[in-house]
Amino acid sequence: MELHTGHHLIAQLFGMNVNMDTLYMTWLTAAIVIVVTIAATRSRSLVPSGIQNVVEIIVESLLAQFKETLGPKWGQVVSVLLTMFLFILVGNELGLLPSPHILTSPTNDLNTTLGLALVSSFMVHFVALRNQGVKKHFKHYFEPFIPFVVINLMEEFTKPLTLAFRLFGNILAGEILMEVLYLLVPVGVPIVWLIFSLVIGLIQAFIFTILTTSYLADSLKED
Repeated sequence: MELHTGHHLIAQLFGMNVNMDTLYMTWLTAAIVIVVTIAATRSRSLVPSGIQNVVEIIVESLLAQFKETLGPKWGQVVSVLLTMFLFILVGNELGLLPSPHILTSPTNDLNTTLGLALVSSFMVHFVALRNQGVKKHFKHYFEPFIPFVVINLMEEFTKPLTLAFRLFGNILAGEILMEVLYLLVPVGVPIVWLIFSLVIGLIQAFIFTILTTSYLADSLKED
Protein backbone atom coordinates (compact mmCIF):
# COMPACT_ATOMS: atom_id res chain seq x y z
CA MET A 1 0.00 0.00 0.00
CA GLU A 2 1.51 3.32 -1.11
CA LEU A 3 0.47 6.36 0.89
CA HIS A 4 0.92 10.05 0.10
CA THR A 5 0.56 12.73 2.76
CA GLY A 6 -2.90 14.27 2.75
CA HIS A 7 -4.40 11.41 0.69
CA HIS A 8 -6.29 8.48 2.15
CA LEU A 9 -7.31 5.00 1.07
CA ILE A 10 -11.11 5.33 1.23
CA ALA A 11 -13.55 2.42 1.46
CA GLN A 12 -17.32 2.26 1.85
CA LEU A 13 -18.38 0.80 5.19
CA PHE A 14 -22.01 0.82 6.35
CA GLY A 15 -22.75 3.61 3.88
CA MET A 16 -19.90 5.80 5.17
CA ASN A 17 -16.53 6.75 3.71
CA VAL A 18 -13.81 5.29 5.94
CA ASN A 19 -10.13 6.21 5.68
CA MET A 20 -8.74 2.69 5.83
CA ASP A 21 -5.11 3.78 6.15
CA THR A 22 -6.01 5.80 9.25
CA LEU A 23 -7.82 2.78 10.65
CA TYR A 24 -4.86 0.47 10.03
CA MET A 25 -2.37 2.92 11.52
CA THR A 26 -4.60 3.48 14.56
CA TRP A 27 -4.59 -0.27 15.22
CA LEU A 28 -0.82 -0.38 14.71
CA THR A 29 -0.33 2.53 17.11
CA ALA A 30 -2.51 0.89 19.77
CA ALA A 31 -0.63 -2.41 19.33
CA ILE A 32 2.76 -0.71 19.75
CA VAL A 33 1.60 1.10 22.91
CA ILE A 34 0.31 -2.17 24.39
CA VAL A 35 3.48 -4.10 23.53
CA VAL A 36 5.79 -1.38 24.87
CA THR A 37 3.91 -1.01 28.17
CA ILE A 38 3.80 -4.78 28.70
CA ALA A 39 7.51 -5.07 27.91
CA ALA A 40 8.31 -2.23 30.32
CA THR A 41 6.30 -3.70 33.21
CA ARG A 42 6.70 -7.45 32.72
CA SER A 43 10.12 -7.84 34.36
CA ARG A 44 10.45 -4.77 36.54
CA SER A 45 13.59 -4.32 38.61
CA LEU A 46 14.59 -1.89 41.35
CA VAL A 47 17.35 -0.55 39.08
CA PRO A 48 15.53 0.06 35.80
CA SER A 49 17.30 -0.33 32.48
CA GLY A 50 16.43 -0.44 28.81
CA ILE A 51 12.79 0.07 27.89
CA GLN A 52 11.68 0.09 31.54
CA ASN A 53 13.98 3.03 32.20
CA VAL A 54 12.67 5.00 29.21
CA VAL A 55 9.01 4.41 30.10
CA GLU A 56 9.60 5.25 33.77
CA ILE A 57 11.26 8.57 32.85
CA ILE A 58 8.29 9.51 30.67
CA VAL A 59 5.66 8.40 33.19
CA GLU A 60 7.32 10.00 36.22
CA SER A 61 7.75 13.31 34.39
CA LEU A 62 4.08 13.33 33.41
CA LEU A 63 2.93 12.31 36.88
CA ALA A 64 4.76 15.29 38.37
CA GLN A 65 2.87 17.58 35.98
CA PHE A 66 -0.48 15.93 36.72
CA LYS A 67 -0.07 16.16 40.50
CA GLU A 68 0.87 19.82 40.35
CA THR A 69 -1.95 20.80 37.97
CA LEU A 70 -4.82 18.58 39.12
CA GLY A 71 -4.32 18.53 42.88
CA PRO A 72 -5.19 15.70 45.30
CA LYS A 73 -7.77 14.08 42.99
CA TRP A 74 -5.35 13.58 40.11
CA GLY A 75 -5.65 9.79 40.43
CA GLN A 76 -9.16 9.86 38.94
CA VAL A 77 -7.89 10.69 35.45
CA VAL A 78 -4.20 9.76 35.40
CA SER A 79 -4.65 6.46 33.53
CA VAL A 80 -6.60 8.13 30.72
CA LEU A 81 -4.08 10.97 30.41
CA LEU A 82 -1.11 8.59 30.26
CA THR A 83 -2.83 6.44 27.64
CA MET A 84 -3.70 9.52 25.61
CA PHE A 85 -0.10 10.78 25.70
CA LEU A 86 1.43 7.44 24.69
CA PHE A 87 -1.07 6.92 21.87
CA ILE A 88 -0.52 10.41 20.43
CA LEU A 89 3.26 10.16 20.83
CA VAL A 90 3.55 6.83 18.99
CA GLY A 91 1.01 7.91 16.38
CA ASN A 92 2.87 11.15 15.68
CA GLU A 93 6.23 9.46 15.26
CA LEU A 94 5.07 6.68 12.91
CA GLY A 95 4.52 9.03 9.99
CA LEU A 96 7.75 10.93 10.60
CA LEU A 97 9.96 7.85 10.40
CA PRO A 98 11.92 7.37 7.15
CA SER A 99 9.46 5.00 5.47
CA PRO A 100 8.21 6.82 2.34
CA HIS A 101 4.66 5.87 1.33
CA ILE A 102 4.51 2.95 3.81
CA LEU A 103 3.75 4.42 7.24
CA THR A 104 1.65 7.43 8.04
CA SER A 105 0.50 9.05 11.28
CA PRO A 106 -3.11 8.43 12.32
CA THR A 107 -2.93 11.95 13.76
CA ASN A 108 -2.48 13.47 10.29
CA ASP A 109 -6.19 12.74 9.82
CA LEU A 110 -8.57 15.33 11.27
CA ASN A 111 -11.03 12.56 12.12
CA THR A 112 -8.51 11.09 14.59
CA THR A 113 -7.52 14.36 16.24
CA LEU A 114 -11.13 15.50 16.47
CA GLY A 115 -12.06 12.17 18.05
CA LEU A 116 -9.29 12.60 20.64
CA ALA A 117 -10.42 16.17 21.31
CA LEU A 118 -14.03 15.08 21.81
CA VAL A 119 -12.89 12.38 24.25
CA SER A 120 -10.98 15.09 26.12
CA SER A 121 -14.04 17.36 26.21
CA PHE A 122 -16.36 14.55 27.28
CA MET A 123 -13.98 13.58 30.07
CA VAL A 124 -13.88 17.16 31.37
CA HIS A 125 -17.67 17.28 31.73
CA PHE A 126 -17.97 13.73 33.08
CA VAL A 127 -15.39 14.38 35.81
CA ALA A 128 -17.00 17.73 36.66
CA LEU A 129 -20.45 16.18 37.04
CA ARG A 130 -18.98 13.40 39.16
CA ASN A 131 -17.17 15.75 41.54
CA GLN A 132 -19.39 18.84 41.58
CA GLY A 133 -22.87 17.65 40.70
CA VAL A 134 -25.16 18.92 37.96
CA LYS A 135 -26.17 22.21 39.59
CA LYS A 136 -22.69 23.42 40.50
CA HIS A 137 -21.19 22.33 37.18
CA PHE A 138 -23.67 24.17 34.98
CA LYS A 139 -23.88 27.16 37.30
CA HIS A 140 -20.40 28.37 36.35
CA TYR A 141 -21.52 28.95 32.75
CA PHE A 142 -23.65 31.86 34.00
CA GLU A 143 -20.85 33.49 36.01
CA PRO A 144 -19.88 36.21 36.70
CA PHE A 145 -23.07 37.48 34.99
CA ILE A 146 -25.91 35.64 33.24
CA PRO A 147 -25.18 37.11 29.74
CA PHE A 148 -21.71 35.51 29.94
CA VAL A 149 -23.33 32.14 29.21
CA VAL A 150 -22.93 32.85 25.49
CA ILE A 151 -19.17 33.45 25.80
CA ASN A 152 -18.68 30.48 28.13
CA LEU A 153 -20.54 28.12 25.79
CA MET A 154 -18.52 29.37 22.81
CA GLU A 155 -15.35 28.69 24.78
CA GLU A 156 -16.47 25.10 25.44
CA PHE A 157 -17.16 24.66 21.72
CA THR A 158 -13.78 26.04 20.61
CA LYS A 159 -11.65 24.01 23.07
CA PRO A 160 -11.95 20.68 21.22
CA LEU A 161 -11.62 22.45 17.86
CA THR A 162 -8.34 24.10 18.79
CA LEU A 163 -7.01 20.85 20.26
CA ALA A 164 -7.92 18.93 17.10
CA PHE A 165 -6.67 21.44 14.53
CA ARG A 166 -3.39 22.18 16.36
CA LEU A 167 -2.36 18.53 16.47
CA PHE A 168 -3.65 17.77 12.96
CA GLY A 169 -1.98 20.80 11.37
CA ASN A 170 1.44 20.26 12.93
CA ILE A 171 1.65 16.55 12.12
CA LEU A 172 0.31 16.94 8.58
CA ALA A 173 2.76 19.79 7.88
CA GLY A 174 5.66 17.72 9.22
CA GLU A 175 4.80 14.76 7.00
CA ILE A 176 4.41 16.98 3.93
CA LEU A 177 7.87 18.45 4.52
CA MET A 178 9.34 14.97 4.97
CA GLU A 179 7.79 13.82 1.68
CA VAL A 180 9.15 16.88 -0.14
CA LEU A 181 12.61 16.15 1.28
CA TYR A 182 12.40 12.57 0.06
CA LEU A 183 11.73 13.90 -3.44
CA LEU A 184 14.49 16.53 -3.31
CA VAL A 185 17.05 14.31 -1.57
CA PRO A 186 16.17 10.74 -2.62
CA VAL A 187 19.36 9.29 -1.13
CA GLY A 188 18.96 9.89 2.59
CA VAL A 189 16.86 12.52 4.32
CA PRO A 190 18.93 15.05 6.29
CA ILE A 191 19.31 13.56 9.75
CA VAL A 192 18.97 16.95 11.47
CA TRP A 193 15.49 17.48 10.02
CA LEU A 194 14.46 13.94 10.91
CA ILE A 195 15.47 14.46 14.56
CA PHE A 196 13.69 17.81 14.60
CA SER A 197 10.49 16.20 13.29
CA LEU A 198 10.60 13.46 15.93
CA VAL A 199 11.00 16.10 18.66
CA ILE A 200 8.01 18.01 17.24
CA GLY A 201 5.95 14.82 17.50
CA LEU A 202 6.90 14.53 21.18
CA ILE A 203 6.11 18.19 21.86
CA GLN A 204 2.68 17.97 20.21
CA ALA A 205 1.76 14.90 22.26
CA PHE A 206 2.84 16.74 25.42
CA ILE A 207 0.91 19.92 24.52
CA PHE A 208 -2.31 18.02 23.80
CA THR A 209 -2.08 16.10 27.08
CA ILE A 210 -1.16 19.11 29.21
CA LEU A 211 -3.97 21.24 27.74
CA THR A 212 -6.42 18.45 28.52
CA THR A 213 -4.96 18.34 32.04
CA SER A 214 -5.48 22.09 32.49
CA TYR A 215 -9.10 21.77 31.36
CA LEU A 216 -9.61 18.95 33.87
CA ALA A 217 -8.18 20.98 36.75
CA ASP A 218 -11.39 22.97 37.26
CA SER A 219 -13.49 19.80 36.99
CA LEU A 220 -11.67 18.23 39.94
CA LYS A 221 -12.22 21.21 42.22
CA GLU A 222 -15.19 21.01 44.54
CA ASP A 223 -15.11 24.74 45.33
